[in-house]
Amino acid sequence: MNVASILDKRRVQWNELESLCDAMESRGRTDRAGGPEHRGAQGIARFSTLYRAACADLALADAYQLPPNTVTYLHQLVARAHNQLYRANQFEPSTWIDVLFYEAPRQIFADSCVRVATILFFGLFTLAMYMGYSEEQFPGFANAVMGESQLEDLESMYEQKLNGSLDHYVSMAGFYINHNTGIGLTCFASGILIIPCVFKLAYNAVVLGVAFGYMARPDVTGGENFFQFVTAHGPFELTAIALSAAAGLRLGVGWFRTGGLNRIDSLRASAIRAIPVMAAAASMFVLAAFTEGFLSPSPLPFIFKAAWAVMSSGLISFYFVILGFPWPTRSRGSHSPRYESTTSDSDAGGSSSVGQVTHAT
Repeated sequence: MNVASILDKRRVQWNELESLCDAMESRGRTDRAGGPEHRGAQGIARFSTLYRAACADLALADAYQLPPNTVTYLHQLVARAHNQLYRANQFEPSTWIDVLFYEAPRQIFADSCVRVATILFFGLFTLAMYMGYSEEQFPGFANAVMGESQLEDLESMYEQKLNGSLDHYVSMAGFYINHNTGIGLTCFASGILIIPCVFKLAYNAVVLGVAFGYMARPDVTGGENFFQFVTAHGPFELTAIALSAAAGLRLGVGWFRTGGLNRIDSLRASAIRAIPVMAAAASMFVLAAFTEGFLSPSPLPFIFKAAWAVMSSGLISFYFVILGFPWPTRSRGSHSPRYESTTSDSDAGGSSSVGQVTHAT
């Protein structure tokens, strides 16, 4: 039997694949194409089988120089199927709540890089704050870290009470968005090499901790105004720095710990895991910037700023810990698999084909 006859008998499968492509292009699901064999995981497997068969048919058609119209048709069919099989996951509005309040916090909570960065940053910050405050036990520590001139500038900066105008608030909000984002991007970009990221994270933690501890001393000028300014936006900003470093560290771990994949594939899988972490960090930076631009420098009583800090700290803890913790009662029969294949460190590479195909159901 010649090749032309074989390919002619395959037209039934081509038509089936074409109907699956039509269903996926219009509705995003294979089960809209027809029978029960097109539903769920069975439909995905059927679609993949038909796609591979069409690729083989196209190779035969090219090799045996079949009529141009047949070759063109197969080229178009294979291209359509390829686009559906390897397309990016669609982010539909109906899935926003599930992604934001189920997948992302659980992904962040399960990421060991987030835990390491958070413990390192807040641990060093707390230790440096205590050492910067206790001049009797650690004499000269604050001067050694920040320098005498910087400490004097810090005191003089907060000598005057806070009383900014509306124009000042707007301009400072824009400045802080740019400034805070720069800090986060620096920590994130250096994460690929791990050591520079850890150094930058530790350096920021120690300097900020010393500044807080030094300004808390009763004999320091401007301490009250300093805490009037930093209290409201502190939780958002400090958390964002730690998350930015965690996202960068995730890329670095993926580069050096491949889990059997080549480095590019491992880095790609790690980047997918870093997306929700960096998105959370960006949100924290924006919230910190607006708080720092409008609420922090305002003449409102300290009780309002402290209440905002307590509320924001509670919301951060609720989102990352309560929603992130894998409670047994929150298990679901089915949910979106965007980060499903990248939940544990043991499979840092994951299975890219599964993540690319499962959206078809």
